[in-house]
Amino acid sequence: MYTASFPYRDPRENHFLAALPESVWARWRHQLESVDLSADQQLYACAASPAHLYFPTTAMVSLLYLLQDGASTEICAVGNDGIVGIDSLMGADTAQTLAVVQRAGQAYRLPSQAVRQELTQAGPAVPLMLRYAHSLIAKVAQTAVCNHFHSVEQRVCRRLLISLDQAPQSEVALTHQQFSNLLGVRRESVTATAHKLQGSGVIRYHRGHITVLDRQRLEQGACECYAVARKQYERTLPMPLAA
Repeated sequence: MYTASFPYRDPRENHFLAALPESVWARWRHQLESVDLSADQQLYACAASPAHLYFPTTAMVSLLYLLQDGASTEICAVGNDGIVGIDSLMGADTAQTLAVVQRAGQAYRLPSQAVRQELTQAGPAVPLMLRYAHSLIAKVAQTAVCNHFHSVEQRVCRRLLISLDQAPQSEVALTHQQFSNLLGVRRESVTATAHKLQGSGVIRYHRGHITVLDRQRLEQGACECYAVARKQYERTLPMPLAA
């Protein structure tokens, strides 16, 4: 029986699960386990072999690249648009990233073996898996370009929009320190940007909670990378994102 602290969500609120061929869904649905993910929870570490793939419904997970000195930066965020554990999806034995829960919420997890079996047998879900992998690689590449060429303000706006696309409300729970860690920039730069956006009426910020007041102006403040990545996702996968 489901007794989690988060409200029950239909597994197919995750866009990847919703797009599965019915024959695969019939096999996988009985292996899916509902789990509650807490903020800052580590799902797997670098060089570890993920035992499960995660399909968020209301949670959001940051994929981080970790340096030897302990510094990290986010290379991708995964919410109800996809899967956490792409390394396992592609058949690798170990993960190359650190997966940390950025927004607490619900997810479903599936034993990695079920996915490896699908790949080995060239099952009907393989084309969808490959399209998703292509979409994720494109998203990581877009993030690399964005981090190099665009301002902190543009990147903050872009990251807020990504969170909004996968959240049921207009509020994002992120402190300035968390934001700076995700973007790999100085906290003072994030603070200055937040003050500017709040002063212009785009957001309201209070104790780690950011409420978006004007999404249209937030989109205008973001760089081109947000729209490019969104169109790439919609072109690659038949899964609708939030309006």
